[in-house]
Amino acid sequence: MEYTYLGTTGVRISRLCLGCMSYGSPEWRPWVLDEEAAGPFFQRAIEAGINFFDTADVYSQGRSEEVTGRFLREYGRLDELVIATKVFFPMGNGPNMRGLSRKHIQQACEASLRRLGVETIDLYQIHRLDPRTPVEETLAALDQLVRQGKVRYIGASSMYAWELMKALGVSDQRGLARFVTMQNHYNLVYREEEREMQPLCVSEGLSMIPWSPLARGMLAGTRAKLGDASTSRSESDGLDQVLYDQPSDWEVVQAVKRVAEARGVPPARVALAWLLQNPAVAAPIVGATKLTHLEDSIAAVDLQLEASEIAAIEAPYKPHPVRGLAPPTPAQMGRR
Repeated sequence: MEYTYLGTTGVRISRLCLGCMSYGSPEWRPWVLDEEAAGPFFQRAIEAGINFFDTADVYSQGRSEEVTGRFLREYGRLDELVIATKVFFPMGNGPNMRGLSRKHIQQACEASLRRLGVETIDLYQIHRLDPRTPVEETLAALDQLVRQGKVRYIGASSMYAWELMKALGVSDQRGLARFVTMQNHYNLVYREEEREMQPLCVSEGLSMIPWSPLARGMLAGTRAKLGDASTSRSESDGLDQVLYDQPSDWEVVQAVKRVAEARGVPPARVALAWLLQNPAVAAPIVGATKLTHLEDSIAAVDLQLEASEIAAIEAPYKPHPVRGLAPPTPAQMGRR
């Protein structure tokens, strides 16, 4: 396993981050693995040298954090692991069980600490921006958690580049903790982040840790056509059909398959290798519900693509409308 730094901090993270949305309760999403089935994924990830794990309070309504915390304590050394979780989405029906107010951030952090079974969260991220809460309040609440020792670093997720720069400016002006990561929507099928967000992250010293690096599985070669909902995840999730609906998206998938076939490797390995060769990307967040998925991700770290291969898989791309910034609707999230 290769390692890099978390933003401009001195913390070393593996070039892959295991996304833990897939582990928790199948009652939340039918493709989610329960605790018993999830264990081997954490064991194999740690054996392979992965030390970076990302979850969120909303995943399985807290159960993902419980499962993640249990297996990281069982299979790993917490001093060597970097545990990330997120706050924003509703954790109940009450009016204060969501968002980025000081009240909800403080309460959500305390709840995440209990579920994870740790004293400090290494990376605490806002899952989206809260349009109803001033960014000054959100940043002050996050800074307080850092000062209290409940959180070590803070991170942001999908937003416009100007919104991220505004937040960084407020932090600098007021002497508050600064975002060190951007968890954004970025993959071979959706590259709009290259226009403004990626240069901003490079300039300001934030690591990009992209979500959906395989475009909801499209780049893994499991779909027969654009809009194919034949997998359990696609059928219940639905976000792939919202995010990826242009003919050129499928042309990118086909180009990846051709390069993968010529290399004799799975398409997912090629798609992840492309991300890992981008110096702005620290660690794609990979999901896995089969151990072969995890093995392909691990193998991608050692796959070096030739310039001609990169050109071939990048060529079909066409510009997209900006997608992935707004919180998904209940229907898109497959909410029960």
